[in-house]
Amino acid sequence: MKKIDFNSSWTMHCLTRDEPDRTVDLPHDAMITEPRTRESRGGGNIGWFLGGDYEYRKTFFVPSDWQDHAVVFEFEAVYQCAEVYINGQKAAFRPYGYTNFYVDAARYLHFGKDNTIQVIARNSKQPNSRWYSGTGMFRPAWIWLGGKEHIPVNGIKVKTVSCDPAVIEAEITTSAPGTVKIQILDGDAVIGERMEETSGNRVLVQMEIKNAGLWSCETPRLYKLRAFFEDDTAEETFGIRMLRWDKEKGLTINGERVILRGACVHHDNGVLGACAFPEAEERKVRIMKENGYNALRSSHYPCSKAFLEACDRQGILVMDEYVDVWYIHKTGYDYAEYMMDWWQEDLKDMVDKDFNHPSVIMYSTGNEVSETAQKKGIELTGRMTRYLHELDSTRPVTCGVNIFFNFLSSIGLGVYSDEKAGKESEEAKQRRPGKPEKKKAVGSEFYNMLSLLIGDWFMKAGAALPPCDWKTRDAFDNMDIAGYNYGIFRYRKDLKKYPDRLILGSETLCKDAFRFWEIARDNRRILGDFVWPGMDYMGEVNTGGPEFADYCTDDVPETRLTGSCGRVDLIGKPRAEAAFTKVAFEQDRGPFIAVIPVYEDETPRINGWMVTKAVESWSWRGCEGRKARVEVYARACSIELILNGKSLSKKRVKRGSCRTLFDIPYESGELTAVSYDGNGKELARRSLKTAGEETRV
Repeated sequence: MKKIDFNSSWTMHCLTRDEPDRTVDLPHDAMITEPRTRESRGGGNIGWFLGGDYEYRKTFFVPSDWQDHAVVFEFEAVYQCAEVYINGQKAAFRPYGYTNFYVDAARYLHFGKDNTIQVIARNSKQPNSRWYSGTGMFRPAWIWLGGKEHIPVNGIKVKTVSCDPAVIEAEITTSAPGTVKIQILDGDAVIGERMEETSGNRVLVQMEIKNAGLWSCETPRLYKLRAFFEDDTAEETFGIRMLRWDKEKGLTINGERVILRGACVHHDNGVLGACAFPEAEERKVRIMKENGYNALRSSHYPCSKAFLEACDRQGILVMDEYVDVWYIHKTGYDYAEYMMDWWQEDLKDMVDKDFNHPSVIMYSTGNEVSETAQKKGIELTGRMTRYLHELDSTRPVTCGVNIFFNFLSSIGLGVYSDEKAGKESEEAKQRRPGKPEKKKAVGSEFYNMLSLLIGDWFMKAGAALPPCDWKTRDAFDNMDIAGYNYGIFRYRKDLKKYPDRLILGSETLCKDAFRFWEIARDNRRILGDFVWPGMDYMGEVNTGGPEFADYCTDDVPETRLTGSCGRVDLIGKPRAEAAFTKVAFEQDRGPFIAVIPVYEDETPRINGWMVTKAVESWSWRGCEGRKARVEVYARACSIELILNGKSLSKKRVKRGSCRTLFDIPYESGELTAVSYDGNGKELARRSLKTAGEETRV
C-alpha cells in the first residue's frame, strides 16, 4: 500500500479550557504549552502540568478514484482514550496512549469531496501517569492507500534463518491469490529476486543472500525487501542477525555473547515534550551510545517507530515494554481500567511494529506489576508470554519485577493498590487554587523519598529475603528471562538455586554498575543491566532528591520539572556518572575526574538513583584554598593526583571499586589524574583545566 503523509495543517483546540484554536503539524504535544501550577491534579508526577482534553480536526480532499481502494488511517500514538470521527461518524476508540492503531476508513469517506476527520484525546482525568505523559497526537499519522488487490499494512515480515550462509525467511500477506515478485536490495542495488505464487493469501519463502553483512551493534548493516503484487509495491527494512538465548551461552547475537549495557529511557525529548521527532529520537539514541550503552529499555510503554529506526541505524539493542500497570491501579485514572480488555490487541500492534527491526531483541510485558505475586497475575504472566510467542517466536519475553515490592504487596503493604490510587485521586480533586499542598506521599513517590532518607540498601537487601523469592518464582517461571528490578543481591544465590534461570537486571542503580559487570563477565546467565535512568526525563520530580540549598525549590514545587537523576541531563550533557559507568563497563579504563562543587559548605544528600553530585570541572573562581572533594574513576591499581605540576596524593584503588576519593585544597590551574598498574607503570592520565577569564558563546 502507498503511504501518504497526513501530518500537516491540523486545527487543535482545548475542550476543557477556553483557549483559542491553533493550527498545528504532527507530531504535536498539547501538554507542553499548558500552565504549570500546583493546581495540577497530576502534580509532580507529570511535572505540574494541568492536563486536558483536546480535539484535533483536519479537512482533506478524497479523490473519486479512491472509491474502489483500501484506505487505512494509521495513528502511531494518541494520548489517551483516543476517539476518531470521520465525517461525524465514530470510526475508532483506542484507550492506550502509546500504541499505534489503524482505522479502516473507506466506508466513512465521501469520494470526490472534502472530508473531515476529528481525533479527540482525553487527558483531563488526573492523575493517570507516574511521569510526564504529554497529550494528544504526539506521534505521526498516515494514510495507507491500496488498490483492490494489494499487500496490507504490516503485510511483510522478515526473519533470519541462518547467518552462515545468510538466509532470511519472508512472509508476505496479500489481499487475494496471485503472483508476488520479491527483491532484496542493498542500498539501491538489487542483489536478489524471486517470483512466487501465493498459497491462499500468503507467500512464505526463504532466500539466501550472498556475501551478506550481518547486523550487530558494531556493524548495523541494513537491507530492504521490496514486494510487488499486481499494481501494489511494499517495502520493509531489515537486518540479518541471529538472536539466541539459553543457559549455556546466555544471550548471543550471530553466535557471539553480548552483555547488555543498558539504560532505561522515557519517551519525552526534554523541552520538545512527548513529540517523537525523528531527529530528536536519533539524537537520544546517539547520545546513549556515545556514553557506552549498547541497549535501551523503552520504559514503560511501546516506543516510537522513529526511535526503533534510529536504533536500527546506530546499532543499539532494544527491550520494548508494553505497560506500567496491569489490573491494579498505580494512579487513579491510569490504564488499569482498560488493560484486561485490550492487552491482546495492544501486544499484536506492538509486535507488528517491532517485528522487522533487528534492534528489538526482547519484549517486556510490564514494569513493577505486583500482580505477579498473585495467582491471577501469575496466570496472566504466562498467557502474555505464550501469546507473544505465537505472534513472534524469534524474541524472548521478560517482565520487570520489583522483587521486594512483590513481597510487600503480598502482606498488604504494597507500594500500589486500587485503594491508594483512589485516595490520591480524591486528594487531587480537593486541591484549592493557590493553596500550598502537604499531601501524603504515596506509591513510588513514597519509596523515592525513603530511598533519599535511608539509601537504596533497604530495597536490595529486602529483595534478598526468602519470602521475596517465594513471591516471584512462579511468575519468573512464566517468562523466558527473569526481569529483576533492584535485585542484584539475589544474583549469585539465584544462579545456584535456579540453574535454568536467565537473569536480567531490568531496572538497576548506577552505583551497582561495577558490581554487576564483575558478576556478569563470569556468569553467562546474567544477561545484562538497564540502569534507571539513562537520560533525564520530565515528571516524577522527587526522584533525584534535593539540590544544594541555593537551588532548592521546595517552597515553589511547581517550578521543578525533572527528577534530575539521569546519567545524561535533560539537554543531553553527560554527568560524571556517565563516565563512572563507562569505566565500570570497561568501555573506557579512565581515569576520569569529577569534583563536588567547591563553593558549597554543605554535603548534598544522595538518594539511591544517584552516585554523586560531582561535575567534570576545575573552574571554581573565588574558592582558592577551600577543600575540594575530587573523585577519580579508573580501572587501575592506584591513582595519583597532580595539581599544577605538584603531586598531592597517591591512593590505591579499593578492591571491588573503580571510584577513588581525594580531599585537596582548591587552586586554579590544571588538575591531573594518573592511573598506574600493579607494577607502578603509568596506564593513562587525564586533566581538567580552569576556564579563562573571557566567556564566549
